[in-house]
Amino acid sequence: MPYRSVFQPDLFAGQTVLVTGAGSGIGRCTAHELAALGAHVALIGRTPDKLDTVRREILADGGSACAHRCDIRDEAAVIATVQAVLAVRGRIDGLVNNAGGQFYGDMKDFTTGGFEAVLRTNLTGGFIFMREVYNRAMATHGGAIVNMVAAIDGSLPGYAHSGAARCGMMSLTETAACEWAASGVRVNAVAPGLIASSGFDRYSDAGAAAIRQKLAGIPLQRYGHVAEVSAAIVYLLSPAAAFVSGACLRIDGAAATARNRTFAPHARSVPYEGFHLPSSPDLLAE
Repeated sequence: MPYRSVFQPDLFAGQTVLVTGAGSGIGRCTAHELAALGAHVALIGRTPDKLDTVRREILADGGSACAHRCDIRDEAAVIATVQAVLAVRGRIDGLVNNAGGQFYGDMKDFTTGGFEAVLRTNLTGGFIFMREVYNRAMATHGGAIVNMVAAIDGSLPGYAHSGAARCGMMSLTETAACEWAASGVRVNAVAPGLIASSGFDRYSDAGAAAIRQKLAGIPLQRYGHVAEVSAAIVYLLSPAAAFVSGACLRIDGAAATARNRTFAPHARSVPYEGFHLPSSPDLLAE
């Protein structure tokens, strides 16, 4: 069964789109949807085995993809990756700045090194990719960039480092949307809330408990599906969003709007599960 995208076939035919953090979770799902819509997807991440698995999945479905091992925090590696894609494809039409990560804890316990590592993963690395893709490709022929931030409403208790980085990335998104508009480049962001992906299983016991507790504060009373984030990313990359730039699309079941209210359980919100190769996190099976 192929990817069940809501978008028209061949929407991105002939285009090349880079997806960072493409080996799992939201990145893997987004790569699949873009490939299903005709794009050649450059899969970027730190773990070659994961990237190759996703590449083989996409090829088996009839799509086109290549894999590039790259730590987004390493400037030289980012430059080499962008150059490698351009050497083969000749142009880059889209960038999905999805790679990131954080750990759960109290801000008072963070070391400076730990704090800076999360900022480099969730902010600096994304900036490097934006800059290099723009300077080496999009400044000439235009394109679209979608950055990953997070659905926060002023604070992110338990993830102070990530909250600071995501707010910084949102500011970069808005600034780039202004500075690069004359080159025909649109820059937007998506802000997922709690999305049921493999990332859930990387948290400590305390982090997992915090995730479970937050369900009560989501008005739609469920976690999001990776395909629901992918669909938002694909829309922002698409021609339908030609007049959308500097915007942030929140995908959180109205959690940020609820402002710490709690809600009675219900099952009235039905997820969109377009991804044909889903992987449910073990955390939700417990």
